[in-house]
Amino acid sequence: MKRPVLVVIALLAIAVGAYFLFFRKDDTPKAPKDQPLTMAENTGAFNDSYSRLLSSYFQLKEALVSSDTTKANTAAAALLVAADSLKVDDIQGDTSGAIRETARTYALSVNGSAKAIMGEPTLLAKRKEFEMVTDIIWNLTRTVRYAGQKVYYLHCPMAFDNKGAFWMSSESEVRNPYFGDEMLNCGSVQDSLDYTKK
Repeated sequence: MKRPVLVVIALLAIAVGAYFLFFRKDDTPKAPKDQPLTMAENTGAFNDSYSRLLSSYFQLKEALVSSDTTKANTAAAALLVAADSLKVDDIQGDTSGAIRETARTYALSVNGSAKAIMGEPTLLAKRKEFEMVTDIIWNLTRTVRYAGQKVYYLHCPMAFDNKGAFWMSSESEVRNPYFGDEMLNCGSVQDSLDYTKK
């Protein structure tokens, strides 16, 4: 008599186990899966503010091409305003917020370098600070994937005692901001960004 009771208990245990295994839903909340960083097309307000930033940068570059410290100071002041006015919160589709935060950090760095350019007394010192601004804005442009225009990245291997330095331009023509008229055409296009293509 004990044997049929044990069989029934065993079958009952298997049935209960199968129920929990196959039919019962797990009510415990699951942690959300990590999502990759994605971006959508930026707003018109952001693109307009970024266009002003690049325009100010290009004016600064041209002032250094002309070896004009007064124009460089004016352009650096405009760059500072443009960096402060960058509509970082209008970056679209940043699922984690990391792109907006990185852009905000870069914009603060542009602000600091623009102030430094205005404070530097010599053309050489302004050009050295311009090299830092270039690195920041190039990385910022890549980060936010600015789609307003194609941007060229040029390099002069002889700048700063052959250390070399980069600059950005809205055109592929070489107009060297590190030497101006001394060696206006020294350099070459090394890269470009063109997010205008869909």
